[in-house]
Amino acid sequence: MVRRTLRRDRDGVFRFAPLQGAAGRAILSRHGITLPAAGSSDPGTFYLVLDPGLPGERLLARSQAVHFILRHLSGFFVLPATLFRWLPRRLRDALYDFVARHRYRLFGRYESRPLPTPEERARFLDG
Repeated sequence: MVRRTLRRDRDGVFRFAPLQGAAGRAILSRHGITLPAAGSSDPGTFYLVLDPGLPGERLLARSQAVHFILRHLSGFFVLPATLFRWLPRRLRDALYDFVARHRYRLFGRYESRPLPTPEERARFLDG
């Protein structure tokens, strides 16, 4: 999701942080969230922070986070975002969980993590 968002976020709106990094841990801590143990079978959760560090900071998770991002990307993603909005949240989260569990089969896997360009690197917190 991060690589696709980097490519489609032409205005550079979104920033990224690993959940295990200092910024990610601080944000999750403010919202009372603890990470699953290392090696867990949990595919992990994708989070999006709105208004980070401000009094109205909100944390969107799973399908809510994906839907918000799809709505703000250009091109093809406008239609899926519109259709996705009409699904009940329970169904959206179930779909999210399915894709998260099967993401490597669906989208492929990198043999090694691609290095971000200097412009992309500037959009990552914690490094």
